Amino acid sequence: MPVRPALASALGAAALLCAAVGPAAADPAAPSETVTVDAAGKLASDGTVTLSGTYRCTAGSGPVFVSSSISQSDARVRYGIGGSGAKCDGAEHHWKNSGKPGDETLKTGKAHVQATLMELRPTDTGLIGNLPLPAFHAVADKDITLAKQ
Repeated sequence: MPVRPALASALGAAALLCAAVGPAAADPAAPSETVTVDAAGKLASDGTVTLSGTYRCTAGSGPVFVSSSISQSDARVRYGIGGSGAKCDGAEHHWKNSGKPGDETLKTGKAHVQATLMELRPTDTGLIGNLPLPAFHAVADKDITLAKQ
């Protein structure tokens, strides 16, 4: 079998598996799994945005990250602003992500931020080995003020 059809079949099977399994939802029974967003973000003169907040998680079998995104004039358009590793030990930790939203120029003023505490949990699917699937520990949405750094 040629390589392209075999690769397409493997990727198609992985996509079907991801669609069937889907990401795990945050556990509402685990109040210690939280992520927050600080009320203000920083905007540097070169367009770099810095967002921050806190997180707490209790366990993880795979790598855990805090990701963040920002939107301003159009809520349907979000820009990813970095990501940072997280330590799931039950204690509250501070996170800070920085990044440039591509060619888009954000302005000081009101903005909306979403922060997600997400784990890449290994699963033995039997198809491709230990395919990591996302498991969400917590999500926070917050309107913030973007200020000059």
